[in-house]
Amino acid sequence: MILQRFYNVLLLGLLYSPLISHAESIANQVPTPPTLSARNFILLDFHSDTILMEKGTNERIDPASLTKLMTAYIVFEALKAGRVKLTDEVPISEKAWKMAGSRMYVEVNSRVPLELLIKGMIIQSGNDASVALAEYVSSSEETFVDLMNRKAQALALTNTHYANTTGLPTENHYSTTRDLAYMAKYLIRDFPEYYKYYSEKEFAYNNITQTNRNLLLWRDPTVDGVKTGYTETAGYCLIASAKRGDMRLIGVVMGTAGRTERADENQKMLEYGFRFFETYQLYKAQQTLRNERVWQGEASQIALGLANPLYITIPKGQYAQLGAAIQLNSKIVAPVTAGTTYGRLTVRLANQVITERPIIALTTVATGNWFQQSVDYLWSLW
Repeated sequence: MILQRFYNVLLLGLLYSPLISHAESIANQVPTPPTLSARNFILLDFHSDTILMEKGTNERIDPASLTKLMTAYIVFEALKAGRVKLTDEVPISEKAWKMAGSRMYVEVNSRVPLELLIKGMIIQSGNDASVALAEYVSSSEETFVDLMNRKAQALALTNTHYANTTGLPTENHYSTTRDLAYMAKYLIRDFPEYYKYYSEKEFAYNNITQTNRNLLLWRDPTVDGVKTGYTETAGYCLIASAKRGDMRLIGVVMGTAGRTERADENQKMLEYGFRFFETYQLYKAQQTLRNERVWQGEASQIALGLANPLYITIPKGQYAQLGAAIQLNSKIVAPVTAGTTYGRLTVRLANQVITERPIIALTTVATGNWFQQSVDYLWSLW
């Protein structure tokens, strides 16, 4: 590990980060990415947010059935909050029963356990299941769609707007590969207890067995999701995620020519990412990175660190070239409020900055009494 020092510098054993994307800074240290025929694609590291490959990531596209990731997210929120249960018997409306496209084949006026509808939506991509879930959770699909759009804004998916729960083509229904990759990340991160459904290879309902259309579940045991999609405008699409060791990657391909092609394209990205990159946790959230002098306070020292865990993704074999340093803006004078920024942490790879993070106070220090303030004031004059 390279250790660098300058004013008020502290270097710790390197531990991980969500990054300012440093794709350009590492581009010359790894082989050229594979050529893909997909119209749009992205390869994202789950922990560091580093983009390893991309094309047209901010172009608005038809998300097709990848829409159902947000549908599932809202249902999972309702489950976690206790508003619904997996064992609830969900009534099937005529609207849900009549849905076109891929279906679970539920029957009108029947009641279906909520968990089976979740499986039907995820494994079979059932449009009927999606609408039935939406109507049960929010009384109507329209109200549910409003929740989807509110959640998209809350998650900073700023180039995404939903008009239905299924992904069937309609006006004002769009997303981007970048937003879709992050949608997958948030679903995996926030609902690990329900993400298991995305790795199931088949599901039978009403005497009809349908297989998961994500072919990578059969090809690669490290792939555990996520979702396929298709419309004429979107082409064949696939969000895939794989976890090898502590590293997880998310790949999104849009606009491929067929089911096999979307799997092939995503597999190329995942293999490239795992073969040539590695991800490390550098620091934990709220970990003390430095104890610094506090002037005129009740306490003489304060712990400094990061608000969030810091992960980085770098080319394999480059860990020894990492260096980290803390630079403070000025001396710290009480009162100090936890969370206040007092400097920055800079991480370099071979002397090139790959990320910077604010250094914050981890605790609060009140102003000292008259005697403490006077003593510190006199010391500061020396």
